Amino acid sequence: MSEIISKRMVGRVDGNFVVFLIGMRVNRWWKPHRWLPVALAMPRMVRELEAHVDLGFLGAESFFGRTTMMLQYWRSLDHLHAYAKSRDAAHLPAWRAFNKKIGVSGDVGIWHETYRISDGDYENVYVNMMPFGLGKIGELVDANHARAPQPTALPAPARV
Repeated sequence: MSEIISKRMVGRVDGNFVVFLIGMRVNRWWKPHRWLPVALAMPRMVRELEAHVDLGFLGAESFFGRTTMMLQYWRSLDHLHAYAKSRDAAHLPAWRAFNKKIGVSGDVGIWHETYRISDGDYENVYVNMMPFGLGKIGELVDANHARAPQPTALPAPARV
């Protein structure tokens, strides 16, 4: 395990990147034969991605509970989509198996969200943490000496 850094740090990543949140929710915990194969598919994919840096996967953090979540970082949306659609990768067979065995039964829920991040268009801070998130996949620098990212104005929310 990495050492805890006892000061304010920020993570920096050069260029654009993608944040991909993916997860699973156990809706019927008494059916491990339904949700366990789904849960075991992700570690295989992550090992594959870590072994092939050319696929554009930058790293991940995992969170476990009834709803699990993996926070992933990718170099681009094109890299993420290419992996998801590749006939030579672990994702497509896992996705097909989920649809065949689980489908819309309600036993196990899966979800994902994808966000494109423009260069410097993000903010983060880590205090009393080991390298984590952007600080783990990019460069971790002292917050007192870091160049502050230039904020981008967000559009006003649409009225419904």
